[in-house]
Amino acid sequence: MEIMSIIVMNTDINAQQEIVLEDDIRPVWEVGVLAAVFNSSEYPAADRKQINIIPAPYFIYRGETLRIGDGSIARAVAIDKSWYELDLSLAGSFNANSENNEIREGMPDLDFIFELGPQLRIRLSKFEFERYGKGELFLNLQARAAFSTDFSGIDKRGYVFQPVLSYRQRGLLSEKTALFASLSPTWATEKLHDYFYQVGSNVVTEQRQAYDAKHGYLGTDLSVGLSFNATEDIRIFTFARASLHSGSANEDSPLFRDKSTYSYGLGMVWQLWESEAKVSGR
Repeated sequence: MEIMSIIVMNTDINAQQEIVLEDDIRPVWEVGVLAAVFNSSEYPAADRKQINIIPAPYFIYRGETLRIGDGSIARAVAIDKSWYELDLSLAGSFNANSENNEIREGMPDLDFIFELGPQLRIRLSKFEFERYGKGELFLNLQARAAFSTDFSGIDKRGYVFQPVLSYRQRGLLSEKTALFASLSPTWATEKLHDYFYQVGSNVVTEQRQAYDAKHGYLGTDLSVGLSFNATEDIRIFTFARASLHSGSANEDSPLFRDKSTYSYGLGMVWQLWESEAKVSGR
């Protein structure tokens, strides 16, 4: 489960959609099918990877105050100006089993995690290139409450603060080719660090000593994604991410295994229906 964006769903799925810039005209709603495969670390600073496959329907809605898809799972927009936007965002990440991970053997599995909280999105600059289309630079200030679930109950896992500097450009290689890149350091409260790095006395082994996790810096993500139209209705996307954990608050935990981890993914979006009504892109 890679949580560093927070969320595979929030940062990396940006690459699955056609990059929409401020002046673009798009359908009010779209319906289609998403298929993707992700290879990512089981948790931040883990030395084991896992593959997750997602086949699912998708829905995008671009309303005045409620927006679904287009950069996050859902957003309730409170303020929307030409250069900044205040909204409520929701995101989620994968689970991971402990039974096949030697370092976590005998410990509870890591459940699915979802997060909810406000986001201030500031457009820092716009760019127009003579040969390579146009782009936009954003700063997203995100503060979220984290929760874990195995779908039989929900547990609160503290809070996360994550500023994200992101750049998106359409027209790099062709009119329908899009580039996405981001830099995002993450800080979290002790409860989320406990979830990944705490070793209680009841799960101590000869290879895994007791450890009391603390709050603070979790790590920094460097992400890049590229997408293009294979046909008029089918879009292909790919992304890669480096997660840098050097200097993390819990480097001394026996569950902290690797200062640098890498993730990547590949997928397809097939648009089946769209509305006749249009709206300017965000």
